[in-house]
Amino acid sequence: MAFSFKLLNTDNKTSARRGVVSTSHGTIQTPVFMSVGTFGSVRALDHVDLESIGVQIILGNTYHLYLRPGASILTERGGYHQLIHWNAPILTDSGGFQIFSGSV
Repeated sequence: MAFSFKLLNTDNKTSARRGVVSTSHGTIQTPVFMSVGTFGSVRALDHVDLESIGVQIILGNTYHLYLRPGASILTERGGYHQLIHWNAPILTDSGGFQIFSGSV
């Protein structure tokens, strides 16, 4: 399945939009709050907790994943989804800010 976005509503006063993003791992109602999976996990919650509270997508940082657990472990475990036992969508950012700012 390819990535797609379907616009459901647009507010005439503010131009705010509501829609549905479809991915091969599931759908996401937008706008959405994304839990952040720093270093490959959402702190203090596991995948069962996230599913039980209706989390639709998590955000991962590619640079953090590169540092820990590292590319070889991600490959060994079959990718990010398999590593964290998460079958729903994941959005990853590049980690460019962390790389260039020196913050980890």
